[in-house]
Amino acid sequence: MRWRGVNHVEFSVLKYEESVDFYDRMFGWLGYRSFWTMDIGYRSTYYIARFPLPHSYIGIQPAKSGGRLHHEDRATGIHHIALWARNRGEVEAFHRNFLMANDVPVTEEPAEYAVYAPGYYAVFFDDPINGIHWELAHIPRLPGPRAWWRFRRAMKEQSARHPEWRGAGMQQAMRPLPGRDRAARRRPEASRNGDER
Repeated sequence: MRWRGVNHVEFSVLKYEESVDFYDRMFGWLGYRSFWTMDIGYRSTYYIARFPLPHSYIGIQPAKSGGRLHHEDRATGIHHIALWARNRGEVEAFHRNFLMANDVPVTEEPAEYAVYAPGYYAVFFDDPINGIHWELAHIPRLPGPRAWWRFRRAMKEQSARHPEWRGAGMQQAMRPLPGRDRAARRRPEASRNGDER
């Protein structure tokens, strides 16, 4: 069973030095550390929450082509990436003391998104140089009864909007995936249609 999640994510960025400055300040505010800011193989800068323990990290490197991203276009690629917040207070403080203080474009103010998970609280924003869309989110380990009630109500409302769903919203959300033996085989309908899903 997987227990660490994503190993790392890397972004190609415009104006590399300016981007490094922005991400140094952003990740520094959140308590991350930077490592491997060296030119071994290619220029890169990495940020990690817990160093040196193996943990997910985020890297940036100079872009060779392309332009500024616009997440609302929903073009192929990463739509946004979410970072963990310690609590709601950190989401609020980050919004007030980093995003607003640095005129970083906020696309969605800090709010509870009850439909995502009980107590889910987040702020969404864009990297002002590259347009990469980010989220800082907190999900409590032990949500209170009110958070559970809001979550259940939000899921019930979504279920009512989707009559095509079979069963409750959470039954729809938690789908079984094929195991290793089945995942390794190509689906017959995919090979007939030339579709490599």
